[in-house]
Amino acid sequence: MTEAKLIVFVKQPEIGKVKTRLAKDIGEEKALQIYKKLLKKTAELIEESHWPTFVYYKDQIGKNDHFSIPWVIKKTQSEGDLGKKMHDAFVEVKEETEADKIIIIGSDCYDLSLEHLEIAAQKLDNNDVVIGPSNDGGYYLLGLKSIYKKLFSGIKWSTPEVLDKTIEKCNSLGLKIDFIEQLIDIDTLDDLNSINHSSL
Repeated sequence: MTEAKLIVFVKQPEIGKVKTRLAKDIGEEKALQIYKKLLKKTAELIEESHWPTFVYYKDQIGKNDHFSIPWVIKKTQSEGDLGKKMHDAFVEVKEETEADKIIIIGSDCYDLSLEHLEIAAQKLDNNDVVIGPSNDGGYYLLGLKSIYKKLFSGIKWSTPEVLDKTIEKCNSLGLKIDFIEQLIDIDTLDDLNSINHSSL
């Protein structure tokens, strides 16, 4: 299997700036602590995978944080909406590495495992696009072999239409899509209560 490259989107763990929907129900301090645990879990996944990884920070790059892993390259996200940020990251990694497969994830999905990444990469052998759908109508993982700008534009991000619109765009481009297991992105109190992990 061709070695895939991994892109991870994260935010700096600053109070009042992360998990804002969750914070409305449990308070900003508790929401921040949960986000820090999610970041730690994501870093553990990177260490376990040993995949070439590019961590893109929303604002300033973190120093001496969970992602200070020898093979991780740290970058900052571009300006624009989430779609443009993801597109630009895909293009940058593709240009720098000439990767045959690139997979992007966030840091909101506690149950995301190395097995999910490996299955997604394997599915890219016979598909143009692989998607890991999330419970909120979006996706927690997107895998591509080639970059299609249309997949990242004309979508209202962070809404329940993201997955359906993405599939619609894939179909309009004639792309072959496959999916991996649906998981929960932790954005609300209901999401948090659905995750059976005492560590959160």
